[in-house]
Amino acid sequence: MRILIGQPIHEKGLVQLENDIKVNKGIDIILYPEGYISSEKVLEDACKIAKESKVMIITSYRKDNKDMAVIISNTGDKVLERHKTLPEEDVELNTPLCINYNGINIGYLLCMEILKGMRDLKNKAVDINFIAHPIGVGMFSDEQFEQWVNEAKNIAKTYNTIIMGTSHADGSYRNCGISIPISYCINSDGEPIYISKSDIRTRIVNLDTKEFEVKKENC
Repeated sequence: MRILIGQPIHEKGLVQLENDIKVNKGIDIILYPEGYISSEKVLEDACKIAKESKVMIITSYRKDNKDMAVIISNTGDKVLERHKTLPEEDVELNTPLCINYNGINIGYLLCMEILKGMRDLKNKAVDINFIAHPIGVGMFSDEQFEQWVNEAKNIAKTYNTIIMGTSHADGSYRNCGISIPISYCINSDGEPIYISKSDIRTRIVNLDTKEFEVKKENC
């Protein structure tokens, strides 16, 4: 299973998504950041692209100025769709946290939800083959970068699953002006397959071999 992990810039349409599909043949899944799909109208266009290209798309979209989790199957159906969990510490993660599609159990954590993953993933009903982690924008400090990567490592090792995440190449948290683009894939033993810091090139991970390639061109 070949998964493209992209770090696009924010856009109103889907030009970068369409280009990634066009130039990367044999891709099964595309993982894009939180909020890449800018509206419900663009979401419907993404569903058509997924169906036409037979590629699953994992990302999130904006609805009523809020972030919505979404996984679009390779038949163009929204097989996971839910609200993003509120950030308050006592609020448990919104469900579903995992779907089964064609025999594959896919976990999903949206951006800051990773900070609740160790606590709340214990409620999952099935073993997870991999967890997708769309992130909105890059980290606002080196300390945050290390914190989120360490959370991913702990989740991978604790739940014996691969976890992968990616942010946009542009933008900053609450427009603070600081952004460290992040992209990563952690193996089920908690060891990195790769960790990318301020390097916005596209990666393709082959989960069958647990190897990855770095594309020469940015998204």
